[in-house]
Amino acid sequence: MFNALVLSLPTRNSTLRMRVWRALKDSGCAVLRDGVYLLPVDAPDAVLKRLESEIRSNGGFAMTFAANPHSGERLEKMFDRTAEYGALVQKIAAARASLARLGPRRGQTALRRMEQAVNKLASIDFFPGEAKQQAVAALATLKEAYAALHSRTEPRPSMKGLRQLERARYQKRVWATRKSPWVDRLASAWLIKRFIDREAKFVWLERPSDLPKKALGFDFDGAEFTHVKNRVTFEVLLASFGLDGDPGLTAIAPAVHFLDAGGIPVPDAKVVEAMLKGAREKARNDDALLAEAMRTFDLLYSGYRAVAPAG
Repeated sequence: MFNALVLSLPTRNSTLRMRVWRALKDSGCAVLRDGVYLLPVDAPDAVLKRLESEIRSNGGFAMTFAANPHSGERLEKMFDRTAEYGALVQKIAAARASLARLGPRRGQTALRRMEQAVNKLASIDFFPGEAKQQAVAALATLKEAYAALHSRTEPRPSMKGLRQLERARYQKRVWATRKSPWVDRLASAWLIKRFIDREAKFVWLERPSDLPKKALGFDFDGAEFTHVKNRVTFEVLLASFGLDGDPGLTAIAPAVHFLDAGGIPVPDAKVVEAMLKGAREKARNDDALLAEAMRTFDLLYSGYRAVAPAG
């Protein structure tokens, strides 16, 4: 169910036109066609009724009514905020990168602006999904980074179940995950081999219950390393081992997240997916697939490091 506003504004009243346009935009209305605007029935409809009254009092035509279209799911897509969340996550990432340069006061101002922006967008996100969760997680990371820089005497904010681990305790280990690995498991295995345990050995499990004794499981229910809240396993490993400050790794993470969990589209994700599909076609078994994937992620990492801004 939706609430609809049909309107026709006086041609010479530019002030009214601007006021109405801003009110419709701020309320999160979808434009069905020129002069027809929609809000979900659960959204506050006071703005539509107020605009109806204002437009009529200024000589225009306006009518609000309840609509129950047959193609409700298609109309829901008109309220998709994924692109807006994507732009906002990029701004949050830029704010995080500039925190040290901004200092405590200006950094706090930037943090508050990002928090307000997330809250404002969330208030008109009537059908929230993964994209909103990514924005909320990015904001939480920004807050953690600010606290780490400017609250040295205070405990670090909660990592939502994550804790910092010492790489020295995770050397020369057997790491196990589900067979037929795909993006998150391949990226995680690459991360483990290149940055956590260079002598790691990998086992591919038919079932999680086949986990060998003393092996470290990743990316399955009950594994030592798996999804936590909004983070996929690759992101959990980054945070757990203090690798989330590496610009090359943090550039890879959004593509891995999108390909594994959806959410905000990432331009490079299609390229990563195509390369890994090629590796899967070429490989005869999981060990060979990982070997091919290692080369793919090595190239991605080198490329991202090469273009990362100096900091």
